[in-house]
Amino acid sequence: MRTSIRIKFSVFLAALLLLTVAILSLLVLEGIKKNQQAQYEQYLAQQAKTANIYLLQTILSEPNKDPDRFLAAKGPEFAKQLEQITGQSVVLFDQNGGAVSGNAPAAGLNDRKTALGYALSGKIAYQDEGDALYYMAPLRAGNAQIGVVQFYYSLSGNIAFYNRIKRLFTVIGAGVFGISFLLAYLYFNSFAGKIIMLGRMVDGIRQGHYDVRALRRRDEIGALSEGIRAMSGQIDKTIRDMREEQHKLTLAVEKLSRLEKQQREFIGSVTHEFKTPLTSIGAYLDLLEMYPEDQKLLDTARTTIKSETGRLYEMVDKVLQLSALEKYDFEFGREKIDVRQSIERVLGGLKGRMERSGIALATDLAEACIEADRDSVALMLVNLLDNAIKYNNPGGSISVRSCTDGGRVVIEIGDTGIGIPRELADKVFEPFFTVDKNRTRQTGGAGLGLSLVKRHAEAQGGSVSLIKTGPGGSTFRIVFPAYIG
Repeated sequence: MRTSIRIKFSVFLAALLLLTVAILSLLVLEGIKKNQQAQYEQYLAQQAKTANIYLLQTILSEPNKDPDRFLAAKGPEFAKQLEQITGQSVVLFDQNGGAVSGNAPAAGLNDRKTALGYALSGKIAYQDEGDALYYMAPLRAGNAQIGVVQFYYSLSGNIAFYNRIKRLFTVIGAGVFGISFLLAYLYFNSFAGKIIMLGRMVDGIRQGHYDVRALRRRDEIGALSEGIRAMSGQIDKTIRDMREEQHKLTLAVEKLSRLEKQQREFIGSVTHEFKTPLTSIGAYLDLLEMYPEDQKLLDTARTTIKSETGRLYEMVDKVLQLSALEKYDFEFGREKIDVRQSIERVLGGLKGRMERSGIALATDLAEACIEADRDSVALMLVNLLDNAIKYNNPGGSISVRSCTDGGRVVIEIGDTGIGIPRELADKVFEPFFTVDKNRTRQTGGAGLGLSLVKRHAEAQGGSVSLIKTGPGGSTFRIVFPAYIG
């Protein structure tokens, strides 16, 4: 069973205060008692000295100056005179221990024999009995002891004073204890409260609540709370980092799974697409072996083999580009690119092909800049414009438009070609996908251009999409974040 620190503080504080008050009271009362004892011992010692002086004066004034017979002859009279001088009750004893004055009390006399024996041997002795003190001192005449003088000293006044002081200490001690305990309890309770708050902070961290506040104290408790707050923040950051890394790891695993699937599909597509032109080339080679003299077959075979070889070369080149994009996408060199100049430069290189095909060009280019890899942007524009030329109708047209839209730069490339069926629009960015196989064979396409455009656009932080398609042609849109200087 756990005991609260408040209870422990309270019990310890009460015990400490009680012990302090008790020890202080005992020391003071003991000091008072010793002081009283020293006072009456000094007083009675002075009375004994007075008695000895008066004894010597009395003996010297007597005709018979025999000290040994003085007490026996005039002991009672001398005791009365001594009482008048000292103001104390006096009893005289001879050297044999017998009382020679008439005021010797019988009660308790046997109890005082030991003290009397000490006094008869020349020593000071006293004995207290209740509120009475019997002080015995030797009586000397010259160097010889002739008896003992006993003084009766009442201790009632000292005892009453001691009891008053004792009661006063009890009352004052109780008051001091109560006030001190209250003040100390309030003071230490603040410490206990802060320590309990620290415990609650730790419990909250244990339960997963890491948003804790440090205590505003300029002491070790404040420093400890600040350390707990910093530790909680570090734990929270570590857990968030771990969760983020776990999320990244999960995404990486999912991406690896997708890449593995895409790799299998890609290898299958590459194998299938490479097999088609190779089969055609192999078939014509077989025919040439069978009919080597057929000039028409030779001309047809030469044209077909050249076309299929070019298609194979383009396919290999696009596959290598895709492979390089997968592996070295971190090598893109970003720079500020003037979109209008880039488009005009690419259009200038394709102008001859458009004129030979009788394709008209319409442009609407706005001033805009993006931050991207220059070669990647050129590759995207070339592939989209190349498709717009390949799959356009004779005498058709191509439109190129660029503009800014908020924080984006938009490039749209449209054509009046054969279009793409709506149900196949989502697949045009897949590797080796072609809408019309026969048209692809005629134009030499490999079905990899749009896949390359998509990969490069996403690698640059942009996107590409098919926004319009049908019998009247297709329009593709590329979007990049605008350059912020």
